[in-house]
Amino acid sequence: MRALISVSDKTGIVELAQELNKLGVEIISTGGTATALEKAGIPVIGISDITGFPECLDGRVKTLDPHIHAGILAMRSNQEHIKQIEALGVTPIDIVVVNLYPFKQTVLKEGVKLEEAIENIDIGGPTMLRSAAKNYQDVSVIIDPDDYELVLNELKTNKKVSKKTNFYLSSKVFEHTSHYDTLIANYMREQRGAEVLPEVITMTFEKVQDMRYGENPHQKAAFYKEIGNTKGFLTNAVQLHGKELSFNNINDTNGALELLKEYSEATVVACKHANPCGVGSGANIYEAYMRAYTSDPKSIFGGIVVANKAIDKATAEEINKIFIEIVVAPDFTEEALGILKAKKNIRLLKLENIEQKQPDTAYDLKKVSGGLLVQTVDNSLFNKEELKVVTKRKPTDKEMEDLLFTWKIVKYAKSNGIAIGKDKQSLGVGPGQVNRIWACSQAIDHAREALGEEILRGAALASDAFFPFSDCVEEAAKAGITCIIQPGGSMKDQESIDACDKYNIAMVFTGMRHFKH
Repeated sequence: MRALISVSDKTGIVELAQELNKLGVEIISTGGTATALEKAGIPVIGISDITGFPECLDGRVKTLDPHIHAGILAMRSNQEHIKQIEALGVTPIDIVVVNLYPFKQTVLKEGVKLEEAIENIDIGGPTMLRSAAKNYQDVSVIIDPDDYELVLNELKTNKKVSKKTNFYLSSKVFEHTSHYDTLIANYMREQRGAEVLPEVITMTFEKVQDMRYGENPHQKAAFYKEIGNTKGFLTNAVQLHGKELSFNNINDTNGALELLKEYSEATVVACKHANPCGVGSGANIYEAYMRAYTSDPKSIFGGIVVANKAIDKATAEEINKIFIEIVVAPDFTEEALGILKAKKNIRLLKLENIEQKQPDTAYDLKKVSGGLLVQTVDNSLFNKEELKVVTKRKPTDKEMEDLLFTWKIVKYAKSNGIAIGKDKQSLGVGPGQVNRIWACSQAIDHAREALGEEILRGAALASDAFFPFSDCVEEAAKAGITCIIQPGGSMKDQESIDACDKYNIAMVFTGMRHFKH
């Protein structure tokens, strides 16, 4: 029995080779792997002794030779194959242990140059892996050090590896080479500045964790991360306290984080079921939290809180007064951590670079039956040149500040969405209704219930899409709201404009809608 060993990741490779040697397996090896095995006192046949050709071109060509690939691909049950390799002087190779040049680790380094990335594209390794995986009936192919023990146990017990195990190992190879090639293809596409939405799209993700269940207990789930620069994203968060996050926890927290990234001053976003239920900005994180909390003290219970500044003692004390599922912040003071960790069930996550947004070329994915909807992420808020006042009365500077604050909130509320805000505080959010007037009424009712009738006097209202009727303007006027921001673009825009003029409400069109489904 003969094994070919050539690995970049040398974890456990000496121990594997020692055990194979004890079992009488002849070992072929290349370059640095051969050196490591020889230093450990393991007999090794150099690859050039098999091919009769020296390694060349700075190691680019080592194993691309019929003496290697015929030895791997020859089907033992095919007598013609056996006759041919015997005539050619080729010895069968029964075990292939290969892992690939570290392309991913290379391209993730700061300032890596294209030339270095290219040199870390493995050619011989994937070729050997695919050859061995194709001939799984006769060859055991190992890419993962975690599988070394599995193969050794079967060799020791049965003197061969079962076809079932070989098929499992083979399938892992094709998964791995697909992942590897996708990383290379995506890197090369980025380097050439290719189109954002190509004719064929291939993506690859790595598992972060298995989950107890999905959106509901009868659904299986896992959390995967993108390969690349993920600073500021939930996949990079460090959990400081509490049990692991659930599927719904991650989904809801991500929604809150995306909204948080719209604000630069100290801001807190409270979220429930992926919808914002309270948003507050202030001179410090305590002031921001109190505004977020008081805007909807009922919905925040059992919700998620994300902050773009460090959580301090005063804020931690306020958070601890109610049940909060998760708190995410760029940091926590020692005093704050001590206070928050007193509660067993709260999860605390530290996320550096929390303000960093996804690049404009990033994808937003929505799975549909039999397909995938792909779009670029919604990184825009509005185009300044399209922002225009359409009513007789212009908003005051204070009203414009409130409008822009509230416009950010409604962008992240499920459509049809209405948000009301004032003084750097959300007052009411009406998300996900099938009728916009229902969303409007809901937002107004939430504000009245939490903060009282008077809070709506002089407030700003934002709608994620245009008003097809004037009914929302009528409701806003009754509540005392004095300014509205919406995309515009309805055939009946004038109806809403006329209603605003009637009630002396200032209305601003953004020219950009923000549907969120």
